[in-house]
Amino acid sequence: MKEAGGQASASLKEPSSPSPSDPKQQSLPVGEYEVFLSFRGPDIRDSFADWVYRGLIRSKIRTFRDEEDLRKGEKMEPSLVRAIVETKIYVPIISPTYVDSRWCLQELAKMVECWKQGKGHVILPIFYFVAPSEVKKQESDGFKSAFKLYGEKFDAATIGEWKEALKEVGEMKGWHVTELVGYACHLFYFNFVFSLFLVE
Repeated sequence: MKEAGGQASASLKEPSSPSPSDPKQQSLPVGEYEVFLSFRGPDIRDSFADWVYRGLIRSKIRTFRDEEDLRKGEKMEPSLVRAIVETKIYVPIISPTYVDSRWCLQELAKMVECWKQGKGHVILPIFYFVAPSEVKKQESDGFKSAFKLYGEKFDAATIGEWKEALKEVGEMKGWHVTELVGYACHLFYFNFVFSLFLVE
């Protein structure tokens, strides 16, 4: 397991967030959830994402888990937008085919939008078997193919927003998960939950 942008490690550096001295900094609205978990269902719903979710629940951290594959229509429902806006900590699990889901990209763009507003939101990305640099640069075949298809259906402004959100998150400090066995797995979970409390 590697810390994003660093050497092999299971630790996490200080999360990327707006400076406390930012004059735009405001208090967050009180929401039902403390953590918003974003991931592509077919990839990891019943494995890694479920493991993370259950760990957070066991730690009594109120966590929103989006049922991405059950949605209908093109736009995010108001209840989902509200859940993102009112939640402080965002945990996008960027898997190899995360970009194949327009829902995931819409969520990520909204997270980055809220983070940039300087109201105290924090993004703690998990790069699940995908390099942070790949997310930042979006030059691999998977990213190129996905955005080529999106270009046939969505306008340039929307696609630009999604690409910018990926770039922003790819530059953030997070976890680069490259193995899920033995001690590294437990150490990852410990650091993950502990860091969530650090940003409370």
